[in-house]
Amino acid sequence: MTSVAKILQSKPDAIVHTIAPTALVFDALKLMADKGIGALLVTEGETIAGIFTERDYARKIALMGRTSSVTQVRDVMTTAVRFVRPDQTSEQCMQIMSTGRLRHLPVVDNGKLVGMISIGDLVKDIISEQKFIIEQLEHYITGTH
Repeated sequence: MTSVAKILQSKPDAIVHTIAPTALVFDALKLMADKGIGALLVTEGETIAGIFTERDYARKIALMGRTSSVTQVRDVMTTAVRFVRPDQTSEQCMQIMSTGRLRHLPVVDNGKLVGMISIGDLVKDIISEQKFIIEQLEHYITGTH
């Protein structure tokens, strides 16, 4: 199994996009659209205060009759943020994501935010691993190297 650290290294863009809890939801949505991402970490200084996702918008703004142009991120963000360490495996991450019905996991090393992985990152890694195993088996079966 691949480690989270290795998955982070393989990402073309390792930037973790963040937003302040006092920012407007509209600004969070605009940033997410501009960056082509589905979640923002909500930070106060170096501290993770929460996470704001497309799911938060759909369930806590649109369905609750709120308006994104006047609602602050802190009012609708998810505060119970699950995170992983760089030494954890892709399998462990998939288990956490499946159990918690999550699509994004911040990566924290010694209390410091070092990255973010998504379900897409994990799927890409698993497909890559399976492709490698298939190629190895094909070489074994055909006797080629």
